[in-house]
Amino acid sequence: MGSVSIKDIARVAKVSHSTVSRALRNSPLVSRETAERIRQIAEEMGYRPSAVARSLVTRKTKTIGVVVTTIADPFIAEVVSGIEEVANDHGYSVFLANSNADPDREIKVVHSFHERRVDGILVTASRVGALYIGHLSEMKVPIVLINNQHPGEFVHSVMIDNVTASRMATEHLVHLGHRRIAYIGDQFGYQSDTERFAGYRQALERAGLTFQPELVVHGDGKPEGGMRAMEQLLRLSPLPTAVFCYNDMTALGALRVARMRGLRVPEDISLVGFDDLFIASYTEPPLTTIRQPKRRMGQRAMELLLQLLRGGTLSKRSGCRAS
Repeated sequence: MGSVSIKDIARVAKVSHSTVSRALRNSPLVSRETAERIRQIAEEMGYRPSAVARSLVTRKTKTIGVVVTTIADPFIAEVVSGIEEVANDHGYSVFLANSNADPDREIKVVHSFHERRVDGILVTASRVGALYIGHLSEMKVPIVLINNQHPGEFVHSVMIDNVTASRMATEHLVHLGHRRIAYIGDQFGYQSDTERFAGYRQALERAGLTFQPELVVHGDGKPEGGMRAMEQLLRLSPLPTAVFCYNDMTALGALRVARMRGLRVPEDISLVGFDDLFIASYTEPPLTTIRQPKRRMGQRAMELLLQLLRGGTLSKRSGCRAS
């Protein structure tokens, strides 16, 4: 059976289709009795309003575009679940697209979302947020960055205090007695990596430890990149006694290489990750890590976007607490 249209209802109700349209929109131009009769007929016929048709009238599609680096990352999966929870509660649908950490692809995805007439856009771990400003001034589409911040009139962000969290992680290693502490960062130039590196430097300075550039290497935020970076560190002499990793995925790769080289963790070398992914508690030994409120970050970003869609004014940067 095909879908029921407004014209079908009008034919049965013996009124014009404009009268049906007004009745279904609760227009005061249609009497209460007529409107009630039309709504009852519509329900009996199984009428479902078209989201596309409704969007042409309201200029709102009740859809949100979400750009992620990759859905294979457990961190992003939890963030997206938080986004969807709030979106669904408010009657919004979510379109999801991978950018694969490619700035050109990310821009194309944002444009495709605009062509779909999404009401707003959320971007996780963006490194090209600053590039959106020109596009967004034309689109007039609110955008919120998650886990990153780029200043700009149209760009808002949700993230934790990466500097403080990373300083705490590095200070933990200092308090364990480590003096030769390495940092495996991310090669893609994310703001979050810049801030985590800053926290690492602060902790070294507070402990009176000299910063050594050879102890800083870069992965790609994935286990494979963590492995390559760890292999580079293990070619140093003397070896680092501890490694702070940009994220848990990086730490997984670093842990694997350490064990392959016969190093015991934490007896021979200590590792600290960042994110507190569920897999961190299943490694051997369990990975020490900084907890990010991933689901809450997704919820907060969607809440912030809803405020923007309602025309609210709010601060550019919204925080969540790490532990």
